Amino acid sequence: MPRIKCWQVDAFTDRPFAGNPAAVCWLEQEADAAWMQQVAAEMNLSETAFVRPLGEGHELRWFTPAVEVDLCGHATLAAAHALWQSGVAPKGALRFHTRSGVLACTQVGDFIELDFPATPAAAMAPPATLVEALGVEPVFTGSSKFYLLVALASAAAVRSLRPDFRKLLDVPTLGVIATAASDDPKFDFISRFFAPALGVNEDPVCGSAHCCLTPYWAERLGKSQLTAYQASARGGVLRLKLDGDRVTLGGQAVTIWQGELV
Repeated sequence: MPRIKCWQVDAFTDRPFAGNPAAVCWLEQEADAAWMQQVAAEMNLSETAFVRPLGEGHELRWFTPAVEVDLCGHATLAAAHALWQSGVAPKGALRFHTRSGVLACTQVGDFIELDFPATPAAAMAPPATLVEALGVEPVFTGSSKFYLLVALASAAAVRSLRPDFRKLLDVPTLGVIATAASDDPKFDFISRFFAPALGVNEDPVCGSAHCCLTPYWAERLGKSQLTAYQASARGGVLRLKLDGDRVTLGGQAVTIWQGELV
């Protein structure tokens, strides 16, 4: 196999060593899924994106260190940033063909905007295993296409969560989103995201979680444009817009390193 261009990009941040790091690998030809999974395990980041040119647009696939996933926001943002910054793809809208359909990326000032599907959460009773794993009683629990959404009473409660990740593995979901209204006037809401079932105990900034969070908070706050903060140790900022069954995820990104996979 020829040498493969690679980048590591911090997504949903405007400074290095914050946001969510993703590796991006540029493939000139189709690659074996098992090999891509091995590369993602070697990179050992929450996601590694593999991009391959197609007749129209690009194929994009995402792998955690453990599994391939159906939707990933921060690695899509990282891929668009890497392709544009390196000149591999000309500036202009990118169309990524993915397991979740065609996802478009555009540059809007200093931000990259991603057109993603909305995944609203339907209310449900919280599973006892979820409450036990989180150690806190939610004020709302909902189930979305991919994740469970848990709203807590305050931003402080979200920040202070210390989940039992072994118990969280017993909860029937790919991941758990914890959220509350923001106590910082710069943001509408905050969140954290836990996904031990995907091999990622806490994801620093999760774009796909905001496909669920955006319709939830848009309804409760009565506004379609929102600004969010993911309150992980690294932290990240998202500019969001709800438009029917689509969500625009806006964020910035910074390249940390670039090289070749040999």
